[in-house]
Amino acid sequence: MTASAVPSTFDVAAVAAQFPILKREIDGKRIVYLDSGATAQKPEAVLDALDASLRLHNANIHRGVYALAQEATERFEGARERIARFVGGRPSETIFTKNVTEAINLVAYSWGRRNVGAGDTIVLTPMEHHSNIVPWQLLAQEVGAKLAYVDLTEDGRLDLDSLDALLAQGPKLVAVAHISNVLGTRNPIEEIVSRSHAAGALVLVDGAQAVPHGPVDVKALGADFYGFTGHKVYGPTGVGVLWARRELLEAMPPFLAGGDMIGQVDFESSTWRELPWKFEAGTTAYAEATALGTAIDWLGGLGVEAVRTHEAEITAYALERLAEVPGLTIYGPAAEHRGALVSFALDGVHPHDVADILGRSQICVRAGHHCAQPLMRRLGVPATTRASFAAHTTTAEVDALIDGLHGVRKVFQL
Repeated sequence: MTASAVPSTFDVAAVAAQFPILKREIDGKRIVYLDSGATAQKPEAVLDALDASLRLHNANIHRGVYALAQEATERFEGARERIARFVGGRPSETIFTKNVTEAINLVAYSWGRRNVGAGDTIVLTPMEHHSNIVPWQLLAQEVGAKLAYVDLTEDGRLDLDSLDALLAQGPKLVAVAHISNVLGTRNPIEEIVSRSHAAGALVLVDGAQAVPHGPVDVKALGADFYGFTGHKVYGPTGVGVLWARRELLEAMPPFLAGGDMIGQVDFESSTWRELPWKFEAGTTAYAEATALGTAIDWLGGLGVEAVRTHEAEITAYALERLAEVPGLTIYGPAAEHRGALVSFALDGVHPHDVADILGRSQICVRAGHHCAQPLMRRLGVPATTRASFAAHTTTAEVDALIDGLHGVRKVFQL
């Protein structure tokens, strides 16, 4: 089945059965995993691919001429081709990084220090993950640039009139999350890109919360830079992806230097390999990258439109059920503007206590500032509890969450 194929039905039980960890019981209770926004669990196919790379095909890539080395290289580069195709890019534009954090830092250091100077503006949003704020803060402090933030609407969406006002100042870059990891807001990237390009600004998109949950076509979006991370898209940790327009990558100097990214090294100077290897210094996490290619194949085999539809139904159901819990505040927009997660707070109970009590029933949710402290300040809360969903999430698991929240209220006698 291709990535664009949509099955007539979505068998969530069959999907969940492919995840060995979901069969675990702790203290006699089956795991209810509602923390895919932090890291996704891995289906058997991905575990098998990672095991095979290390057990049967392990050799350093791009170096040896013997059979094992050729196998490892072919598996690695084959994964790059499939990942690039999955997001609508070309292999030469698809860079393997450690994670999306490194992808954003690569752009900030390599493109940013060549193109952003004193007095220039970088536009961000209050809903960004720290990974899409701190690198730009460091760049701005170093070169004398300034940061400006788009306003939010009352329901947690971007105020595009505010964006237009900032674009009128002629910024060099707009950096924006495709989907907020706290509010769940699905941002209108095509519209943001169109307006930004008309004002002469480039656009970097943090796609960590988007690629696992529906189709992404970087060319159709019009983005200049697009990053995502492997472990949130059912792949291993330690590998991420930066896609960028070829002409930008060609003009950017290397981010890291060392083996495998060089063309020729002399005592005084060096030349670089062509794309994409110019930005992949040292031994890349080739086993993990190969398994990420398998994760992408697995997700495409489910049908990404079908996954998005299923998760939209789960999210809408969760919003309805959460609204039944007395004293509970939901943050973010309505279901039609939201990705596959919900952040909330329960009056009189710290989010960490909510998560701790739920965890005693093996209901796995995230509590904290979610690496989004500026947004927490904007919301006026120190933290929230977050439930985030995946292709394997069922309505029964949402029901377990609701029952657990009623149990939290009983513990605190609310």
